[in-house]
Amino acid sequence: MDTAFRRLRSIVFLALIFIVAPTQANQNTLLIMGDSLSAAYGVQTEQAWVALLKNRLDNQGFDGWEVVNASISGETTDGGLRRLPGLLEKHSPDIVMIELGGNDGLRGFPPNVIRSNISKMIEQSQQAGSSVLVVGMQIPPNYGQRYTEAFSGIFPELAKEYDTELVPFFLANIYDQEGLMQDDDIHPTAEAQGQLLDNVWPVLEPMLAD
Repeated sequence: MDTAFRRLRSIVFLALIFIVAPTQANQNTLLIMGDSLSAAYGVQTEQAWVALLKNRLDNQGFDGWEVVNASISGETTDGGLRRLPGLLEKHSPDIVMIELGGNDGLRGFPPNVIRSNISKMIEQSQQAGSSVLVVGMQIPPNYGQRYTEAFSGIFPELAKEYDTELVPFFLANIYDQEGLMQDDDIHPTAEAQGQLLDNVWPVLEPMLAD
């Protein structure tokens, strides 16, 4: 009787392994390294574009993906670079989305410093086996043509150099539209969150399906 029970228990245990293991193996992770634009600044968390992304993943058959939003309001490329190694080790992401640089530009940080920080983040992510999505940003023209052009050029140049995917401009169809920017003219409103997702989705979706 004991032998038969032990045999049955072993069969059940093996069956559970075969049931659970594929689910774990199919789990994928998207890590978002962003600033206030991805940290739901000034809007309800459930209204933010990252929350909308999670809903879209579920609705479009990407429910095997986990979204880790490591975005922090006020974050700079230097801060993101310091935090990234620990996040890569903890989450082993399949995709790393780098949405940083806006705060650096608004503070007038040298473009070569911003470029260096983002390039190191790309290198670390790729060395960890992650695909990388770089999110482009622009800053207001009152910073001067030379600086604004140097800043905006960082993102496409790095995407080309490291062969990463690129969202050309995160705030496209938002920054110059009435009612889509908060009073500070820096952060999108709740009404703009869907557009933020739409700016990212055409580039992100093929990466998720790959």
